[in-house]
Amino acid sequence: MEIFTLLETLEELIEGNKTVPLTKKCLVEKEEVLDIIKEIRLKLPDELKQAKWVKEERERIIVEANKEAEDIVKEAENRIISMIDEHEITRKAYEQKAQIIETANEMSREISKGTKDYADNLLEKLEITLEDALKTIQNNRKELK
Repeated sequence: MEIFTLLETLEELIEGNKTVPLTKKCLVEKEEVLDIIKEIRLKLPDELKQAKWVKEERERIIVEANKEAEDIVKEAENRIISMIDEHEITRKAYEQKAQIIETANEMSREISKGTKDYADNLLEKLEITLEDALKTIQNNRKELK
């Protein structure tokens, strides 16, 4: 592969140049080094460029998937809240139904008791009237005898 050849050339260039006295630094021809680096970049296999694109695409997909997961969780939480609210409404409706039935039963008992009291009162007056009529009849019979 030509890349390794270019890297070896770069390495030889660095090792073959003179060093600055009392340091480990060396003097290299800037243009020559930059040319070799450009050539290396050009000769990089397409797979490396493709791998870079795949990595970037993977990161984008992960970000998108995380956002979608958050949206799903939020939607689920909202549905749970909605279901709880519906359950609460249903529970309150049943409580209200029970209260209405109890009130209706109480009113029915009161009406029934009032009706019985009224009928009893009428029958009592009728009984008194009939007793008076019976006494009158009995007195009239006595007088006839």
